[in-house]
Amino acid sequence: QVQPVESGGDLVQPGGSLRLSCVASGGIFRINAMAMGWYRQAPGKERELVAQISSGGSTNYADSVKGRFTISRDNVKKTMYLYMNNLKPEDTAVYYCNLVSGLLWPWGQGTQVTVSS
Repeated sequence: QVQPVESGGDLVQPGGSLRLSCVASGGIFRINAMAMGWYRQAPGKERELVAQISSGGSTNYADSVKGRFTISRDNVKKTMYLYMNNLKPEDTAVYYCNLVSGLLWPWGQGTQVTVSS
Protein backbone atom coordinates (compact mmCIF):
# COMPACT_ATOMS: atom_id res chain seq x y z
CA GLN A 1 0.00 0.00 0.00
CA VAL A 2 1.30 3.45 -0.93
CA GLN A 3 2.14 5.66 2.04
CA PRO A 4 2.47 9.28 0.91
CA VAL A 5 4.73 11.50 2.99
CA GLU A 6 4.46 15.25 2.52
CA SER A 7 7.17 17.70 3.50
CA GLY A 8 8.43 21.21 2.86
CA GLY A 9 5.81 23.29 4.60
CA ASP A 10 6.94 26.25 6.63
CA LEU A 11 6.05 29.69 7.93
CA VAL A 12 6.68 32.29 5.24
CA GLN A 13 5.83 35.92 4.65
CA PRO A 14 3.38 36.99 1.96
CA GLY A 15 5.12 36.96 -1.39
CA GLY A 16 7.46 34.19 -0.34
CA SER A 17 8.05 30.82 -1.95
CA LEU A 18 8.12 27.19 -0.88
CA ARG A 19 8.65 23.81 -2.46
CA LEU A 20 6.56 20.96 -1.18
CA SER A 21 7.51 17.34 -1.76
CA CYS A 22 5.50 14.17 -1.65
CA VAL A 23 7.24 10.81 -1.54
CA ALA A 24 5.02 7.87 -2.41
CA SER A 25 6.70 5.20 -0.35
CA GLY A 26 5.51 1.64 -0.19
CA GLY A 27 3.57 0.17 -3.05
CA ILE A 28 4.62 1.29 -6.51
CA PHE A 29 2.68 -0.97 -8.83
CA ARG A 30 1.65 1.02 -11.90
CA ILE A 31 1.94 4.27 -9.95
CA ASN A 32 3.44 6.01 -12.97
CA ALA A 33 0.16 5.51 -14.80
CA MET A 34 -1.81 7.40 -12.17
CA ALA A 35 -2.77 11.04 -12.09
CA MET A 36 -1.69 12.72 -8.86
CA GLY A 37 -2.47 15.98 -7.19
CA TRP A 38 -1.98 18.37 -4.31
CA TYR A 39 -4.87 19.12 -2.00
CA ARG A 40 -5.13 21.60 0.82
CA GLN A 41 -7.39 22.11 3.78
CA ALA A 42 -7.62 25.33 5.71
CA PRO A 43 -9.17 25.52 9.19
CA GLY A 44 -12.94 25.29 8.95
CA LYS A 45 -12.79 24.58 5.22
CA GLU A 46 -13.28 21.51 3.09
CA ARG A 47 -10.28 19.87 1.51
CA GLU A 48 -9.81 21.14 -2.03
CA LEU A 49 -7.74 20.03 -4.99
CA VAL A 50 -5.41 22.83 -6.03
CA ALA A 51 -3.13 21.18 -8.60
CA GLN A 52 -3.00 17.92 -10.51
CA ILE A 53 -0.68 16.23 -12.95
CA SER A 54 -1.38 13.33 -15.26
CA SER A 55 0.86 10.36 -15.90
CA GLY A 56 1.95 12.12 -19.08
CA GLY A 57 2.74 15.40 -17.36
CA SER A 58 -0.34 17.43 -18.23
CA THR A 59 -1.23 19.84 -15.43
CA ASN A 60 -4.29 21.62 -14.16
CA TYR A 61 -4.72 24.18 -11.40
CA ALA A 62 -7.44 25.71 -9.34
CA ASP A 63 -8.09 29.33 -10.24
CA SER A 64 -6.93 30.40 -6.79
CA VAL A 65 -3.37 29.20 -7.43
CA LYS A 66 -3.07 29.41 -11.21
CA GLY A 67 0.02 31.31 -12.27
CA ARG A 68 1.60 31.00 -8.83
CA PHE A 69 1.93 27.25 -8.24
CA THR A 70 3.62 24.64 -10.41
CA ILE A 71 3.17 20.90 -9.98
CA SER A 72 5.68 18.35 -11.22
CA ARG A 73 6.53 14.70 -10.74
CA ASP A 74 9.55 12.45 -10.90
CA ASN A 75 8.30 8.99 -11.73
CA VAL A 76 11.69 7.38 -11.10
CA LYS A 77 11.96 8.79 -7.59
CA LYS A 78 8.22 8.40 -7.01
CA THR A 79 8.16 11.99 -5.84
CA MET A 80 5.79 14.83 -6.60
CA TYR A 81 6.52 18.50 -6.07
CA LEU A 82 4.57 21.68 -5.68
CA TYR A 83 6.47 24.89 -6.34
CA MET A 84 4.64 27.73 -4.64
CA ASN A 85 5.41 31.34 -5.50
CA ASN A 86 3.96 34.67 -4.43
CA LEU A 87 2.30 33.05 -1.46
CA LYS A 88 -0.71 34.75 0.06
CA PRO A 89 -2.24 34.49 3.53
CA GLU A 90 -5.19 32.63 2.02
CA ASP A 91 -2.79 29.87 0.97
CA THR A 92 -2.41 28.95 4.63
CA ALA A 93 -3.48 25.33 4.97
CA VAL A 94 -2.33 21.79 5.45
CA TYR A 95 -1.24 20.43 2.09
CA TYR A 96 -1.69 16.80 1.12
CA CYS A 97 -0.82 14.69 -1.89
CA ASN A 98 -2.96 11.94 -3.29
CA LEU A 99 -4.35 10.44 -6.44
CA VAL A 100 -7.07 12.35 -8.25
CA SER A 101 -8.94 9.43 -9.75
CA GLY A 102 -9.68 5.84 -8.93
CA LEU A 103 -9.08 4.55 -5.43
CA LEU A 104 -7.29 7.23 -3.42
CA TRP A 105 -4.50 6.47 -1.00
CA PRO A 106 -5.09 6.88 2.71
CA TRP A 107 -4.47 10.51 3.59
CA GLY A 108 -1.03 11.27 4.96
CA GLN A 109 -0.20 13.72 7.72
CA GLY A 110 0.15 16.59 5.28
CA THR A 111 2.53 19.50 5.64
CA GLN A 112 1.60 22.84 7.17
CA VAL A 113 2.01 25.99 5.11
CA THR A 114 1.50 29.23 6.99
CA VAL A 115 1.69 32.56 5.18
CA SER A 116 1.80 35.46 7.58
CA SER A 117 3.65 38.70 8.12
